[in-house]
Amino acid sequence: MTASKTLALTEKLIALSSVTPDDKGCQQHLIDLLTPLGFVCETILSNGVTNLWARRGATSPVFVFAGHTDVVPTGPAEQWASAPFMPTRRDGKLYGRGAADMKTSIAAMVVACEEFIADTPQHSGSIAFLITSDEEGPATDGTVIVCEQLKARGETIDYCLVGEPTSSAQLGDMIKNGRRGSLSGRLAVKGIQGHIAYPQLAKNPIHVAAQAIADLVAEQWDDGNEYYLPTSWQMSNINAGTGANNVIPGAMVIDFNFRFSTASTAEELRQRVHAILDKYDFQYHLDWTLSGLPFLTPRGTLSDALSNAILEETGISTELSTTGGTSDGRFIAQICPQVIEFGPPNASIHKIDEHIELRHIDPLKNIYRRTLEHLLPA
Repeated sequence: MTASKTLALTEKLIALSSVTPDDKGCQQHLIDLLTPLGFVCETILSNGVTNLWARRGATSPVFVFAGHTDVVPTGPAEQWASAPFMPTRRDGKLYGRGAADMKTSIAAMVVACEEFIADTPQHSGSIAFLITSDEEGPATDGTVIVCEQLKARGETIDYCLVGEPTSSAQLGDMIKNGRRGSLSGRLAVKGIQGHIAYPQLAKNPIHVAAQAIADLVAEQWDDGNEYYLPTSWQMSNINAGTGANNVIPGAMVIDFNFRFSTASTAEELRQRVHAILDKYDFQYHLDWTLSGLPFLTPRGTLSDALSNAILEETGISTELSTTGGTSDGRFIAQICPQVIEFGPPNASIHKIDEHIELRHIDPLKNIYRRTLEHLLPA
């Protein structure tokens, strides 16, 4: 197996315009490749989302490659230097929507398995793939559905490597051993609308909530821990008023978000926000949305195996990080004790002219194969 095989598979996947939640046949192509390797493949459909669970072996430990075939919309196609779904090699890079996020990772995983199984057909444990077409969308019918089914069937996972693009300046310089949770709130503060010249006849919701907002900004929610920065509370939108400069508004709406670490729980954060608001004399309504729980994999077997594989392949001593947004790792962590994310550099993801450097494709595949060699020897 050579880099050209991984590259060819990447290009085939990019050419399938799988804008979320449409898989466009990507997973069927993976099934066609995995079945001859001894994988038992199961397609799990949910509300227009296509999910794949494929497993080779029936013993522990169970090592899972996880990822997504869906991509974000291209944006204005005319702004791309080449068509978004026409994989194009140019100036040492492969261009196309999904090149970095994350069709190269999926191709590298499949070819890594081919090589590993050819060299070690009687490897220990089991290898599996958990692939969805609902990661870039609402993520309600994808990985979470598969994890629920696996849990209901009593199937366990020991290690999971998610192919998200985690590298920063160079391939292998960063892996994610956790992600912060995301808790959003919409705070509606009630006032009384009136003429700005007669404030005694009105109640300005901006004024009455100002001190509470200042308290929320100043609050130290936690101190973080070895792996996480302290939890952050940020306002994203604030809206009040009629547009006229002589009217006191009758209501104000604030959107805010916590990106929180494992040092806090969602319920604790909710209670503390309400405690701050309730100190002040104003009417409010607060709706909460929990879109993801934090997860953390401390240094251990999986991170060591992946770090060693990166060092062997690139000479780089990788950094463990929990920065960035949420990922499907949050769902997998509910049924798997060790979840790590690793993939190519992420500078171009979701952008016009998304790309991956050609020189990174073969090493990425080799790192995935070396990780299998460390964890599932004969």
